Amino acid sequence: MSDKIPTPHIKAAKEDIAKVVLMPGDPLRSKFVAENFLENARLFNNVRGVQGYTGEWNNTRVSVMASGMGMPSIGIYSYELYNFYDVDCIIRIGSAGALQEQVRVHDLVLGMGACTNSSYASQYDLGGSFAPLCDFEILELAVKLARERKMNFHVGNLFSSDTFYDESGVGMRYAKMGVLAVEMEAAALYMNAARSGKKALSMCTVSDSLVTGESTSSEEREKGFTKMMKLALDVAAELQADKKQ
Repeated sequence: MSDKIPTPHIKAAKEDIAKVVLMPGDPLRSKFVAENFLENARLFNNVRGVQGYTGEWNNTRVSVMASGMGMPSIGIYSYELYNFYDVDCIIRIGSAGALQEQVRVHDLVLGMGACTNSSYASQYDLGGSFAPLCDFEILELAVKLARERKMNFHVGNLFSSDTFYDESGVGMRYAKMGVLAVEMEAAALYMNAARSGKKALSMCTVSDSLVTGESTSSEEREKGFTKMMKLALDVAAELQADKKQ
């Protein structure tokens, strides 16, 4: 599909982007990761202000690129990365709102699955409900590294919502089904990964709680989730190291 490059949304050559891409929602978080963690980071995309960089982490090539907010946005970027740029794996590094009392602000949530109120899956004409799941190999590695670092983390279902300001109270109804946290991107990412035969994991730092009312500032969300960023970078490096062996 090289004739599709560059795409309307990504102005880069195929070789500009690594096989594993970290994907925050916020372009400024992408810039922060590149400037503070990656060596020899180079900007490969700034179309619509959605910044993408490629550099090295532990002598391994890694890219970081923003997705924007919501499933339509991450749906476009992840589709193009998987299908046109031959990216093997996307690790979302985002924020989420806690739906359970035991999930506290600054905890990490690893999305094993992603429920949604979106109609994103209707394009596949499946005639039923599709359960979007992460890649187990990446989840297993992330859990292993998080345990070694004694991070406060939870593994389970996310709720990917189409609405941030929601008047229906649907989030708390999902909470009754044991869903851990609400965010806005994971389900579309997981569906694109499944359809493309690729890998994905959504890891989210809890920025606020719908149960206790705790919250973090926009600056904290942009720069303060460094433990999650380092975890994702190490997962990306180990995944590629295993392939080299």
